[in-house]
Amino acid sequence: MVTQAPPQVLVFDMDGVLVEVMESYREAIRETVKHFTGMEVSHDEIQNFKNAGGWNNDWLLSQRLISDRGVSVAYADVVEYFNRIFLGENNDGLIRREKWMPKNGLLERLSERAALAIFTGRAKYEADATLGRYASHIQFNPLITDESVANPKPAPDGLRIIQQHYPDKTIWYFGDTVDDARSAQSAGVPFVGVSTPHNPRHEEIAGLLRGFGAFAVISDINEIDALIDGARSAP
Repeated sequence: MVTQAPPQVLVFDMDGVLVEVMESYREAIRETVKHFTGMEVSHDEIQNFKNAGGWNNDWLLSQRLISDRGVSVAYADVVEYFNRIFLGENNDGLIRREKWMPKNGLLERLSERAALAIFTGRAKYEADATLGRYASHIQFNPLITDESVANPKPAPDGLRIIQQHYPDKTIWYFGDTVDDARSAQSAGVPFVGVSTPHNPRHEEIAGLLRGFGAFAVISDINEIDALIDGARSAP
């Protein structure tokens, strides 16, 4: 049974929540590391860093994985190569492998029940490319990206901005990483973990998210309606 008050504002992380990114962002990390080192990196190794927290920035994570293989590469060079393969010439790179997870009508229906917002670690141009492709008609207000905050996740800066935008409103934050959960904890915002079966370690991740304060963990963003209904029917 959901024991939280029903939400008046739904805040979404993007990667792993609205968008499946195993073949886009995660693959860009792998290809970036291989480009600079000639060595492979496994999905498990990437997940280990994500589960440890503090590695929300995939450019920094790529640089760390490169360094762990004994190669020194400037951060700017890592960002340049990563973006080249991720975005391509005209948003036709690995970003095209993303899978939009909300089913048709979900966000429209949710927008009738609550305000919608986004707090993502993506750069704005990356967020805009995906939202423009899949959800250009949906209003996310505000859209908080990497450029919006002085301190990235797990700092609560992005959620603090949203709290200021919606004073005295009940906010739920949906995220898929330890850093998302820590950010919500610091901001005092109820947190819902998302751990999709696309990740073979989804049960482990679900346990981690609960350990960092998630009051519920769902396997798919399309389960939100039932979660909200449960909150509204709770005594």
